[in-house]
Amino acid sequence: MAEKLTFALVSPERELFHGDVDQVVVPGTEGEFGVLPRHAPLMATVKAGALRILDGGSERRIFVNGGFADVTPAGLTVLASDAVDLAQVTVEQIEADLKAANEDLADAKDDARKARAQAAVTRLTALRAAKG
Repeated sequence: MAEKLTFALVSPERELFHGDVDQVVVPGTEGEFGVLPRHAPLMATVKAGALRILDGGSERRIFVNGGFADVTPAGLTVLASDAVDLAQVTVEQIEADLKAANEDLADAKDDARKARAQAAVTRLTALRAAKG
């Protein structure tokens, strides 16, 4: 039996994934990087994008909106500030949310509302790009 990588993906709301896989490809701020079993220890920041979990010929894609990746001898843990399973969202849903967020941005009357709306637009734009 081939060696597996123990992987956990955690967001503030919940643990989205925990299990043994063949490989995980992480969207790092310094570039995308793959983690296999026995990877050298590493700590990296994660940018918004699609994290890919590869196992037995299948691929699961999860959008992460930034965070940290920690590779240790025990495996890989990604602490994501926000994460969404890309199989659970549609392009139409993302487009509708993005339209609403852009309207909120245009209607924002103060700096705090503008900042919140801009953050939503940025997140949704990255989510749309990750969805493909």
